[in-house]
Amino acid sequence: MRPIGGKLVIATHNPGKLREIAALVAPLGVEAVGAEELALPEPEEIGNSFADNADLKARSAADLSGLPALADDSGLCVDALHGRPGIFSARWAEDADGNRDWMRAMERVWTEAEATEPDAAPAAHFVCALAIAWPNDGQAETFEGRVDGTLVWPPRGDRGFGYDPMFIPVGHDQTFGELDPEVKHAMSHRADAFGKFLAALREDPLQK
Repeated sequence: MRPIGGKLVIATHNPGKLREIAALVAPLGVEAVGAEELALPEPEEIGNSFADNADLKARSAADLSGLPALADDSGLCVDALHGRPGIFSARWAEDADGNRDWMRAMERVWTEAEATEPDAAPAAHFVCALAIAWPNDGQAETFEGRVDGTLVWPPRGDRGFGYDPMFIPVGHDQTFGELDPEVKHAMSHRADAFGKFLAALREDPLQK
């Protein structure tokens, strides 16, 4: 994989996601700057998969900033809902004005899952597609990660964001909203994708 350079755009306007990604890229020794800080617009997510949406966000930020850009598209997939909300995870939280209410989104997920499987803890997984793109020539690479778990109601914890307070990862009894951030960062879907990204960097002799 080609060198990143000294500055990397994190193509998100979500402050919680920006914090997580900035923490994960910190060991690379590059300066991370958020898309909002650079006044970059949020492109319309018209892809049919997490990888499609991550790719288009990374390419847009790279082309507009003139810098390498890293983007992720992630979401909650519930087995009882045939993988929904999936790529529409953020949109399930939006009202008519585009404001996001994650409690309302979690209530919808729980209500629909319970109606389908009322006597079981709903199985679910988070998916993260991570894309890095370079400006000018359109080169980009994508990596995908996943973490499995179950849903719980009512939501618990205020450390995460999005659907984190209702998701308990396999092997734990706390939600992503309750777990220490360092614990979550070590085993989340985003960490899984980043692990593959970092492995690709290590395989390139130019990055060593």
